[in-house]
Amino acid sequence: MPIEIVCKIKFAEEDAKPKEKEAGDEQSLLGAARGAAAPRDLATFASTSTLHGLGRACGPGPHGLRRTLWALALLTSLAAFLYQAAGLARGYLTRPHLVAMDPAAPAPVAGFPAVPLCNINRFRHSALSDADIFHLANLTGLPPKDRDGHRAAGLRYPEPDMVDILNRTGHQLADMLKSCNFSGHHCSASNFSVVYTRYGKCYTFNADPQSSLPSRAGGMGSGLEIMLDIQQEEYLPIWRETSIQAGKGQGPVWGLGSGPSLTYLPQPWGNCRAESELREPELQGYSAYSVSACRLRCEKEAVLQRCHCRMVHMPGNETICPPNIYIECADHTLDSLGGGSEGPCFCPTPCNLTRYGKEISMVRIPNRGSARYLARKYNRNETYIRENFLVLDVFFEALTSEAMEQRAAYGLSALLGDLGGQMGLFIGASILTLLEILDYIYEVSWDRLKRVWLGPCPSRGCAEGGGASSLLPNHHHPLGPPGGLFEDFAC
Repeated sequence: MPIEIVCKIKFAEEDAKPKEKEAGDEQSLLGAARGAAAPRDLATFASTSTLHGLGRACGPGPHGLRRTLWALALLTSLAAFLYQAAGLARGYLTRPHLVAMDPAAPAPVAGFPAVPLCNINRFRHSALSDADIFHLANLTGLPPKDRDGHRAAGLRYPEPDMVDILNRTGHQLADMLKSCNFSGHHCSASNFSVVYTRYGKCYTFNADPQSSLPSRAGGMGSGLEIMLDIQQEEYLPIWRETSIQAGKGQGPVWGLGSGPSLTYLPQPWGNCRAESELREPELQGYSAYSVSACRLRCEKEAVLQRCHCRMVHMPGNETICPPNIYIECADHTLDSLGGGSEGPCFCPTPCNLTRYGKEISMVRIPNRGSARYLARKYNRNETYIRENFLVLDVFFEALTSEAMEQRAAYGLSALLGDLGGQMGLFIGASILTLLEILDYIYEVSWDRLKRVWLGPCPSRGCAEGGGASSLLPNHHHPLGPPGGLFEDFAC
């Protein structure tokens, strides 16, 4: 006769609770081992977000008119914020700037600027030899023949030296300078330095920036006063017809305005050249960057590339162009470069410079009495004095110093402040709120990517039939080890 044995196990109520808790903890650990928890839904995220109005529009709860109104209010505020933010961004990208000017302040001592003097006539007619006329035919307009009337076909001369020609035939300052005074002190030709330009041999007063002469007062008589003989009888025919007559008793007076210190903004606000930019190779005669040095470097490179030589006024060790190349190639090259911001030799203005305003007035110099005196002194007639003598006065109108500075009218800090104010006004958000939204987007996106790549069950397996609740007693957990959470027992 079969015997049926029935085993009954009874748990005390107080003992069951810890067991249930322990089982729940182990099941939670098992779930954590199998994979990360599912991402929060939008309602859960909205209820915890710090974005104003999002919890009332998208949080848990019934859908109705109240929620719809909150959603409309949130979307309207968001649209208003985006509109304002776009306007602020457009204003920032225009890079607006303003000019701030410090009031003029007295400057007891100011550095006097360098003053260059050039005679428009490059070659003195009387100083040209037969060889010079032969070689400079294209530059002087004189026929290439000697004093006996022999034409170029029958003449043979050695190769010309352009530097020697300019030195010999150019107007000599010792002959032109008749009187010189600076701030009440006598000066002479020795106070001028020779400099070569496209106009030939020129002279510069106060050329050394390391020992610049100071100007201690403003007004006429406190600057440079010189009397020049421009020697119009030495002018070549091409200049005699077009030159401005220094005579008729007219002479220029140059008044220099107070030299303001100008500070410009670099990119992206302006086009000036900042000192922090890549340094260009130093150019002889220029200790720092300037528009003149930049343009001279560009012109030299263009002439070297096209003519395979350099002009006299261009520094360097390359071969100097002969006279025939001057007019056939070099001069045409310089003319083709043009100027302004559109030419190939555009040079940006330095971000820090001092610029002097110039005012020129014409006065009748000399008068009849002084013309007679000068005629006796220099053994010239009065007509020559009136047509050739020129008095030049260069001075500061007033010794004042001004500072003009370009400043960014709307910088990055102002943009961020305005964006923060608009964000707080319309949607009550901050940078951390944006990070919350980005974190939620990342959480949802990552979960979807895992589902696409690994399938709907990215863990070792899925519990069928409802997971652990479907497990019958006396059965092992499908994923658990023997003797684990659901252990066999028998009577």
